[in-house]
Amino acid sequence: HVQLVESGGDLVQPGGSLRLSCAVSGYSSYCMGWFRQAPGKEREGIAAIDSYGSTSYADSVKGRFTISRDNAKNTLYLQMNSLKPEDTAMYYCAVAKSTAIPWLLRPSDYAYWGPGTQVTVS
Repeated sequence: HVQLVESGGDLVQPGGSLRLSCAVSGYSSYCMGWFRQAPGKEREGIAAIDSYGSTSYADSVKGRFTISRDNAKNTLYLQMNSLKPEDTAMYYCAVAKSTAIPWLLRPSDYAYWGPGTQVTVS
């Protein structure tokens, strides 16, 4: 059984940066991803990474956000730069059902989820 806990969410001004972390209990060689959900909107996949370091990004964050993982520390990261008000959301980390990055960043392809951390850009 895999458990995840996100941290690093905060209130930040537009143009600012934040680094989110996700501590994963138990080793996971599976693909991992970051999602976000704003009030009244569907959960959106924004980035994914496999155990080899291959990555995938949503167009909305490409060039601004960077996903990484430290397999030795069982930790997933999301570096967010040039933040915009529309990035405001609850951010979730998740472990995929496969080792390979799913073709699309769909929540249904992920099995385990953290409780989320709030990011507010204002």
